[in-house]
Amino acid sequence: MRYHECWAWGENLLKQAQIPEAKLDARLLMEHVFCVDRSYLLVHPEDEADPGLFAAYQELIRRRADRIPLQYLTGTQNFMGLDFLVDPRVLVPRQDTETLVEEVMRELQDGMRILDMCTGSGCILISLLRYSNGCQGVGVDISREALLVAEENAKRLLLEKSDSAVFLQGDLFAPVSGKFEFIVSNPPYIAESVLPDLMPEVRDHEPAAALNGGRDGLDFYRRILGECGGYLKNGGMLYFEIGYDQAGEVSALMEDAGFQEIHVVKDLAGLDRVVYGTYLEKKTDKQTGK
Repeated sequence: MRYHECWAWGENLLKQAQIPEAKLDARLLMEHVFCVDRSYLLVHPEDEADPGLFAAYQELIRRRADRIPLQYLTGTQNFMGLDFLVDPRVLVPRQDTETLVEEVMRELQDGMRILDMCTGSGCILISLLRYSNGCQGVGVDISREALLVAEENAKRLLLEKSDSAVFLQGDLFAPVSGKFEFIVSNPPYIAESVLPDLMPEVRDHEPAAALNGGRDGLDFYRRILGECGGYLKNGGMLYFEIGYDQAGEVSALMEDAGFQEIHVVKDLAGLDRVVYGTYLEKKTDKQTGK
């Protein structure tokens, strides 16, 4: 079978399964299996495909037709220009989350400390450390399995900076000590009632614990805001990724927790995606002289 025939076969099967981007996914799986790029496929469509590799391609196409996420089949997802390892132990990094990283990088200075709460694959923390100088970071997740993925990503992507990242297992701040200039978090924020309506790739294959934000989707924002004061330096900043309709509620929670200069940032699709603010410690009567 020739390359263009393999591609057509894969695209047709995925269309039958109602995969939204059937042609693209069929091509990406070809690139992954046959170790070729898009240009090669377009220039050499008549080349004969290796039968053994075509059999492997067929298997991946069938699994994609079963709505297994493409990234779990290829094992990688590009995020902030870096190829992160991903598998069912972690959420697939989304382009939307790059907005969070980019906003933090506007304020991040050399030598600062970053705490990444609900780190998952480590994509947020590792990207920040990769593109900064002399910074140190701690990533926390309740899932030991997720942390194994994050640790492997740190080794691969931070290279000589790999010792700048430490990953701790625990329930939010439980394993954390010290104070940080930045706390960042993409917490679970899907309301329980919405979970059944998610795309099958997300609902049936990505880790449920990384999605479920409780009854109204705000459980983790409340918990983080209730405890973060003990871990942020005075003047430190807290950055949250949010759902498209949560900006008002999360901003109000941050204001109630004493944060100032609260801002909402939209993603490339024009949807509210990030809320951040500055933490200023309340002065005691002794400090104010009252």
